[in-house]
Amino acid sequence: MTTLGTASAAPGEIDTGRLAVGETRDGSQFGLPVAVINGANEGKTLYIQAVSDGDELNGLGVIKRVVPQLAPEEISGTILVVGLVNYHAFQVAEHRNPIDDTKMNRAFPGNESGTSSERIAAAVFEAASRADLILDLHQGSTSRMINETRVRCGKRHRMHDECLELAKVFGCGHILDQKGPDGQLARAAPDEGIPTIDPELGGCVGWDEASIQYGVDGVFNVLRYYGFLDGEAEFEPQTRATGFDRYGAPNGGIVTFKKELGEEVSPGETLFEVTDVFGTLKAEVTADRSGIFWRSRRLPQVATGEYVCSVGINIDEY
Repeated sequence: MTTLGTASAAPGEIDTGRLAVGETRDGSQFGLPVAVINGANEGKTLYIQAVSDGDELNGLGVIKRVVPQLAPEEISGTILVVGLVNYHAFQVAEHRNPIDDTKMNRAFPGNESGTSSERIAAAVFEAASRADLILDLHQGSTSRMINETRVRCGKRHRMHDECLELAKVFGCGHILDQKGPDGQLARAAPDEGIPTIDPELGGCVGWDEASIQYGVDGVFNVLRYYGFLDGEAEFEPQTRATGFDRYGAPNGGIVTFKKELGEEVSPGETLFEVTDVFGTLKAEVTADRSGIFWRSRRLPQVATGEYVCSVGINIDEY
């Protein structure tokens, strides 16, 4: 019998329930939606979570589509799922937990006696720590961004190669291989010896079906490659970056992009222009280095110094 919160499944069974993580402001207990898919045969354990940031919904779209397709009698091993992590932010469609104004993916491994975010992080980290592999499904918030997978442990970490392999198996097409900030699940879990990746499934308001499909395909590729499901995993070369050049607006005004997401960028090429409201050119911003046009703001209006776009740099094929 495998249990996660109130979900409990014997081999060959699936169950859903709630993982209690605290009380709301009216004193009512609340819990995160969880699922246990306990395969009929023995095998590894995979942990999947989504909505660590409350406005990043593509991961939830992946879980919504994947779980109904999982037949426990066909699975070897166990899949543990937390459908949404940042409960309070999800309820109000905000990025950060409004209870403590915290970005949840900076709170791991958590503290069961700490702030709201730390307590939630501690509860889900306990579940994640039972796994052999971890998928932490994200997106580029509400910015426009390519589909990519992040390896956040750093190249010198003992788990780096295993995390990079998992990223290639997930197969979004692009990988960011760069050490992440403290408190990320993809930083904390490798310290416990668990290969972990942070798929960033595009960037949008609400959710995007194309990016969700990348995530669905990635999950099933992982399930096949690591022996949860029968069948051959599919592989394609991944474009890897190890950092970003970030560009801000030298003037306020209206931005017009000259590059599309995923396009190659050469030094000196124009990335974007800034005009006034009547279309008069105020600034033209060019690339400092070669790379891939990776991410951009969604709204066209900018103030002086405001973030506009990012170019992935130090590109190779993996």
